[in-house]
Order: sequence, then C-alpha cells, then structure tokens
Amino acid sequence: MKVLLVEPDYYTRYPPLGLMKLSSFHKSRGDDIDFVRGLVNNCNYDPDIIKITSLFTYSWKPVHRAIEFYHRLYPRAKIEVGGIYASIMPERIRLKFPFAFIHKGLYNPAERYMPDYDMLKTVKKWSDWNSSILFTSRGCIRNCPFCVVPKLEGKICSADISIKDYIYPGHKKIILWDNNFLASPRWKESTNELKEIGLWVDFNQGLDARLVDDEKARMLADLKIDIYRLAYDSMVEAKAVRKAVNLLNDYGVKGRSILIYCIYNFYNNLNSEGDSPSEFLARLNDIFSLNCVAYPMRFEPLDSLWKGKYISPLWKDYQLESIAKARRVIGYGGAFPPYEGLINKLKSAKNFDEAFQLRVPKNSIRK
Repeated sequence: MKVLLVEPDYYTRYPPLGLMKLSSFHKSRGDDIDFVRGLVNNCNYDPDIIKITSLFTYSWKPVHRAIEFYHRLYPRAKIEVGGIYASIMPERIRLKFPFAFIHKGLYNPAERYMPDYDMLKTVKKWSDWNSSILFTSRGCIRNCPFCVVPKLEGKICSADISIKDYIYPGHKKIILWDNNFLASPRWKESTNELKEIGLWVDFNQGLDARLVDDEKARMLADLKIDIYRLAYDSMVEAKAVRKAVNLLNDYGVKGRSILIYCIYNFYNNLNSEGDSPSEFLARLNDIFSLNCVAYPMRFEPLDSLWKGKYISPLWKDYQLESIAKARRVIGYGGAFPPYEGLINKLKSAKNFDEAFQLRVPKNSIRK
C-alpha cells in the first residue's frame, strides 16, 4: 500500500511526531511511504491512502486547504485526518469534508514505534533536525480546565519503555513531551536513565512544581538541562512554586535557569472564576522575587478558531495588548527575564496598567 503522510503548512517549532510514528508503523508492514509538508504535487506518487495531521484548533485553515488539495489531486485515495484539531472538533471537518475519515486521540498501534527521523530529511524545514522526541508517560493526574490533555490522553499512564531505544543515532538532545513527567510511576527510573545516557534534556511541557520534593530536585539537578520549566497558573500554587524553586536552588540550579509559564486571560465559565490583571501581576512579582524567568502565556479556548481573539470577562483588550507589546519591547524571546529595571518597575507600580505602561526606554530596563 502507498501511504502519503501530510503535515499542513502551519507554524510549528517541532516536527510531526505522530506522522513519524505512523511512518515507522507502516514501513514495518511493508508499505511504501512518502512525506510532504504543505501542498505538494508529486506526479510520480499515487497514494492509496493520505494521512493528514492537525495542530491547534486555530490552525484549522492549513488543514482544510490540505484536505481539499489532496482530495482533488488524488480523488481515489482514502483520506484520514488526525491530531489535536481533528480530535477536538471532528464534526467541523466532517461537515466540510464528508469523505474524510476522522481519527480521534492517539493511534495506539503506532505508539511504541521509534519515530522515523529519516523521513524528515526529505523536507527542507526539518532536514537538520537533531533531537529525539519521546514520551515516557501519557496523560496527567490533574484536570486543569484550560488544558486539552485530559481529552486527548486521559489519566496518567507510564509508557513502560527504555529511553535508550528511542534515541536516534547522532542526536544531541532528548526532548520529553510528557505532560506530567513527575507524576509518572516510573519517573525515578526514567530520570536515572536520562542521567546514564548523558545527553542534554528538555522537559518541554514543563514540570509540575507541586510534585517537586527534595529527592526529585536533587535528581533533576544532576541532569544536563539548560532550562528548567515550571508553571504558575494561579495564586493557589504560590507556595508550591516557591518551594520547588528553592529546592532546585539548593542543588545548584540558578534562578535564571528556571522558566515559569504564567497563564493569563483564562476564565472558567463553570464557576465564573479566572485570573485578573492584578492577580497576573502578583504572580509576575512572585516569579521575579525568586530571580526566575517569567513566560506569559495568553489563554486560548480549546475550541478557538481564531488565535488572539478571545478576551476573558476579567480582562480588557488594551490590557492584553499591553502584555503583547511588553513581550516584544522589553522581553527576550517572549519571556521576561529578571532584569533589575523591570523588577523595580513592576514592583513599584500601583496597578497593572501602570506596570505595563511602556514609557521607559528599552535599554534602561535591561540592567
């Protein structure tokens, strides 16, 4: 069988792990595989089946363009669509493309396969990729209302794998996409294996600060990590975040090596609660008091079709825009490092609006 794997032309920093696993799965069955990104007319390839992945719901347009393009190009081929958008809003795709088969959630038969990194060499965007991406666990013990993980992966479940078996020869880094690595029943075994392998490690989805204790902090500090990623989603987590940072500090991890995700603009319609500008500012000041890097993350509803359009009832449009401007003007890669000038500006401000007034020259902030 000839299988065409398609990654729509949306923005992403990472290659399509799902398609890479599907490639390995199909090759193990003797199928012929071709992989393309975007809209590509390959006259020499006539697929029996076309598998198109998807990303966030607001990236739906490139997905629809890909379905339409490849159905027109190969009208006899079966088309399957999977990924995040397809799993969250399957009916939206079915209404537009009734001929397409929608796969929701994970494709379990391919889960245990080593991703096919060789296929990336055929696409310029990914041709020099040199990091191995993997999951040591799926799911999460939390049920955060702003997170899609419970819908896609469910409760925490260890993958029960050897990390060594998923490292591609020549790769320099390991990127873990576990949604709650420290909650995995095998976190200690996995951490010991990471240390033994000795490659640089990136816990890309962040570590749960509420689960960091002395043992975990010591073992994490022994790994080769550039940036330790935590999250501070509400003031309820203040004590846990401070404890986690202090423990990491005790084992030699400097504050500026700790990046803390800070969600804002979230509102829960079920209980009419969410963050406010003043609460967000308080969390930023907490993060800076720990000498850590803050990374503001604007909330998008799980079914949002337009990025940056949703405004929480507790926020105003100009306030959200002021954060975006601050990230561009005084931020670094979208993050707020603990610059002395920025710390003093936010700490001395009477309120959120004063804190995010951009009247100070850029160069005077970075001291």
